[in-house]
Amino acid sequence: MQDIAFLSGGRGKDNAWIITFPENCNFRCIPEEVIAKVLTYLTSIARQNGSDSRFTIILDRRLDTWSSLKISLQKISASFPGNLHLVLVLRPTSFLQRTFTDIGFWFSQEDFMLKLPVVMLSSVSDLLTYIDDKQLTPELGGTLQYCHSEWIIFRNAIENFALTVKEMAQMLQSFGTELAETELPDDIPSIEEILAIRAERYHLLKNDITAVTKEGKILLTNLEVPDTEGAVSSRLECHRQISGDWQTINKLLTQVHDMETAFDGFWEKHQLKMEQYLQLWKFEEDFQQLVTEVEFLLNQQAELADVTGTIAQVKQKIKKLENLDENSQELLSKAQFVILHGHKLAANHHYALDLICQRCNELRYLSDILVNEIKAKRIQLSRTFKMHKLLQQARQCCDEGECLLANQEIDKFQSKEDAQKALQDIENFLEMALPFINYEPETLQYEFDVILSPELKVQMKTIQLKLENIRSIFENQQAGFRNLADKHVRPIQFVVPTPENLVTSGTPFFSSKQVGVGYSFFQACKLFSKGTHLYYITFIEVVHDCQEKRSSGQSSSLDNGNSLDVLKNHVLNELIQTERVYVRELYTVLLGYRAEMDNPEMFDLMPPLLRNKKDILFGNMAEIYEFHNDIFLSSLENCAHAPERVGPCFLERKDDFQMYAKYCQNKPRSETIWRKYSECAFFQECQRKLKHRLRLDSYLLKPVQRITKYQLLLKELLKYSKDCEGSALLKKALDAMLDLLKSVNDSMHQIAINGYIGNLNELGKMIMQGGFSVWIGHKKCATKMKDLARFKPMQRHLFLYEKAIVFCKRRVESGEGSDRYPSYSFKHCWKMDEVGITEYVKGDNRKFEIWYGEKEEVYIVQASNVDVKMTWLKEIRNILLKQQELLTVKKRKQQDQLTERDKFQISLQQNDEKQQGAFVSTEETELEHTNTVVEVCEAIASVQAEANTVWTEASQSAEISEEPAEWSSNYFYPTYDENEEENRPLMRPVSEMALLY
Repeated sequence: MQDIAFLSGGRGKDNAWIITFPENCNFRCIPEEVIAKVLTYLTSIARQNGSDSRFTIILDRRLDTWSSLKISLQKISASFPGNLHLVLVLRPTSFLQRTFTDIGFWFSQEDFMLKLPVVMLSSVSDLLTYIDDKQLTPELGGTLQYCHSEWIIFRNAIENFALTVKEMAQMLQSFGTELAETELPDDIPSIEEILAIRAERYHLLKNDITAVTKEGKILLTNLEVPDTEGAVSSRLECHRQISGDWQTINKLLTQVHDMETAFDGFWEKHQLKMEQYLQLWKFEEDFQQLVTEVEFLLNQQAELADVTGTIAQVKQKIKKLENLDENSQELLSKAQFVILHGHKLAANHHYALDLICQRCNELRYLSDILVNEIKAKRIQLSRTFKMHKLLQQARQCCDEGECLLANQEIDKFQSKEDAQKALQDIENFLEMALPFINYEPETLQYEFDVILSPELKVQMKTIQLKLENIRSIFENQQAGFRNLADKHVRPIQFVVPTPENLVTSGTPFFSSKQVGVGYSFFQACKLFSKGTHLYYITFIEVVHDCQEKRSSGQSSSLDNGNSLDVLKNHVLNELIQTERVYVRELYTVLLGYRAEMDNPEMFDLMPPLLRNKKDILFGNMAEIYEFHNDIFLSSLENCAHAPERVGPCFLERKDDFQMYAKYCQNKPRSETIWRKYSECAFFQECQRKLKHRLRLDSYLLKPVQRITKYQLLLKELLKYSKDCEGSALLKKALDAMLDLLKSVNDSMHQIAINGYIGNLNELGKMIMQGGFSVWIGHKKCATKMKDLARFKPMQRHLFLYEKAIVFCKRRVESGEGSDRYPSYSFKHCWKMDEVGITEYVKGDNRKFEIWYGEKEEVYIVQASNVDVKMTWLKEIRNILLKQQELLTVKKRKQQDQLTERDKFQISLQQNDEKQQGAFVSTEETELEHTNTVVEVCEAIASVQAEANTVWTEASQSAEISEEPAEWSSNYFYPTYDENEEENRPLMRPVSEMALLY
């Protein structure tokens, strides 16, 4: 290239770039295309180095001829791509060629001047008129040092560096795209592994960026002007004067620095998100583990609810409860640690703040339940132990009385002193046993009835009867001993009462209306245990079997009935109390936040763009508040003493609850506004005034939580209201609320469908929706399943409507909150009257086929599990059956119209025959026509019966066969081998069946 032209870096006095064409005797032989490429390359370098793109050409032809000079000027004129300012020609120096040149240029001057601004110079010194000597190379009489080989080395280095920078930018962009589009795993080891891999790739790219930056700085150093002369080789002096190369390298280095800054920022955000994602999974794993352990402890403490048994068994249960309490303390410490960890994550602005707060609240709620249950169980077992101990003391009192009676022999009462001593013993015993007998049933029932079992009640009754009988006997003995003390008579001989007498004599301890034991009875047991020290003897309880069963059954039925009523009233009370709290919270939010947005005094704390966003931020919360405060709350309060009215209360207002669908559909827009302005001073000031511990977003979630809470409370209320008045309406209310939740959920998914042309509401009610793996099949050709399985499945989200099935693709949107509210891209829609299904596909029991028309389009659909598949097939079959029934009714109407037309034709024929003299009886004509109609109806009925039989057999055989059972709104056929598909018997459409008859 140096033999053609070169760019030395010098400039003319008019600041135009100098391109030098050195002496070259073979210049005329160089193709014009080559010259054009060289000039294009040199001018492009100059343009990159500065905005001034004017050029001056020095054409050295001192040893050449005029003819060669003329050809050179013509080629330059035809090939130069830039703004040519001046052409300085060093004409030939020989006398003859100089003369030819002067003469030739004189006659051709006008032609050249029109195309090129040519100046003929006689010598090198004439160049100084246009160009300074410092901008000329030595061969042209200047001092500018230029080495073409070094220039080429520098140009290669600069261009390679630019290419490296471009490749680096592409690598960074590719890496960023991969990070954004790759789906994250759902297990902790995989998340940690992918995070480590990405971190390693990030460091490798950082090292590459550092290497590129270092390379650019070396090039920049070689192009910089040294601070002192002679610091570097003088051969580089020419390149330092080309400041454009230095600017190019500097721009590339700036670009690399900007890319590195952007890449570091992107990686920092991505790494933070990945770490938060990993933290969320670890938090969720800890949460699930703690929930499992808490539920296990709750189940264990629930097993200790039985209060029957002996005092030793109760002690054992108390010991187990203490061990369980120790385990619960350790578990509660872990739960507290997890809750604190969740609060720390929330304080660090975790992207899943709502979920973490919800989990913390759930864990705190479960912890409180565990603590309260253990506390209540401890109280219950303590009272049970106390009751068993007092029962034991009461039994001891009975045994002491019986022993006292057994030890009173007749020969001991011959003297007055013996009689007085026996009398004193009896008085002491009666004084001790009196509190056991003089009980207060109401007080005792209030204190101990919660833990009293039928067995314990029978025991208490038996002991009381014994004490009463012993008291009666001792009172009689007491009267006899008093007489014996006054008179010396033959002593009275006493016998120990038999168990039969103990049970049947005296006043019964419980009447039919009293199922509890008095408080004074156990108070007396305490006094008895303090005042006496008696030994234990075995006491055999004798209770009549019939009486025991009757008492046990009566007490059990009373307990069951009372407990269900208590639980039902508890749930109803919770429903009403939580409704009051809910209404109060809505009022607080609307008054403390929404109304304050219209307060001029708060405008300074509010961003201007937020002032007109209150309808989006709060949605229709005001409408929800008015409904609950003015209507629904008062209706629920009217049901406080009538649980059977709860069902109608919900059913009468089920249409009003549709306002929650509007609120939920607005929720994504509301959260977008909240995330954008959540840190503004306005919300903080409102929160401070209201003294709320939670921020506004927690209260904006209340309506969503409340509408999901109703079905849980109704379910609990129904659980305790079986076979009660109003239970059927309560079940309908529960179904209505569940349908409402499904409708709201489906509407949230439906509004996320993008790209559908038309109104989705025209497709009817949404039946189901869900994600599937989908393969495209071609039923018209013999494609085997193993061939289809080689293709990667498409992930599609299917929406099943009453009139159509819609195929969409779920889109992964970038940004916060995208996982909660997905979006769907519409792909295609099939009308259900043209859709058919094959229930079973070989290879996987989760797969089934959906095909369209005459199987022009066939999709193989794989559900996540068999239950999901069967649910979808059931709903699709129901739709197809309904369409088949509608089609049958339509065909019957058409047949009826044909029958009427036949009657009319027969009537015309009769008139014609009468005119011709041929008489046909009206009764015979009607009978013939009736027979025809009956035959047609029977034919249709037989076809329907055959169809129903085939459908029933296909449905029954589908459960035991892996062969596909196919369903369609137009026709269907039983399963055969794939090779016999074209020989299958088809069940024709109803329209065709009607025409056959």
